Amino acid sequence: MKALLLPLAGLALLLPVVAQARPADAPRTTVRKAKAKPKAAARKVPAKPAAQPDPVLLPSPEAQRVISWVGASQDNHGLPWAVVDKKNATLFLFAADGTQMAAVPVLIGIMPGDEASPGVGTKTLASLGPAEKTTPAGRYLAKFGMPIGGERVLWVDYATSVALHPIPKDAGAREKRRERMLSPTPDDNRITFGCINVPQAFYTRQLRTAFRRKGGYVYILPDTKTMEEVFPRLRAQIAS
Repeated sequence: MKALLLPLAGLALLLPVVAQARPADAPRTTVRKAKAKPKAAARKVPAKPAAQPDPVLLPSPEAQRVISWVGASQDNHGLPWAVVDKKNATLFLFAADGTQMAAVPVLIGIMPGDEASPGVGTKTLASLGPAEKTTPAGRYLAKFGMPIGGERVLWVDYATSVALHPIPKDAGAREKRRERMLSPTPDDNRITFGCINVPQAFYTRQLRTAFRRKGGYVYILPDTKTMEEVFPRLRAQIAS
């Protein structure tokens, strides 16, 4: 019996040592997951409006009649030429061989009328009355000459002070000339003192380039007169 108790007693002495030798369970640590930051809402970039194509400017029957006559008869004598349709406030530019180069809106004299008032060329702009601010109709040999505001202009008829040039830089803001030129209808394009205003880019790149050497012809259609009164040679077109 004593022989059996001795081993048991030794085993009892060893158990506390083994228990103490066993490492205690490591304390549990709670790892908090960081909350995911909400994704920033994608910024909506407003879509750019589609570029509107420039309106197609087509000649009226009256303008087409003059265009056909000049092309067939070579009335331009080998020079570039332009047709100004006052009723539709449009200018058509042609090369010497009759090839159309451009069609642009224009601004013209405030008052309808086909003749210049007597002595209008000798008056200052400030002294012109409303009835004198007309763009006369007719066939003109236009050339670059004396400047207006420091810039050479294409004189359609120097005697009556009718020139073809861009919108003047000193034009009054209340006149809204640029807005009038860009409007979709010709109803508000009568605003000048008689000169013909054209877009700056057209004047610089096309008109000046075509007319600067020898000039060219400008055909201005009438407001009230008949086409034959303004362009007598059109009668030959009718007869043929």
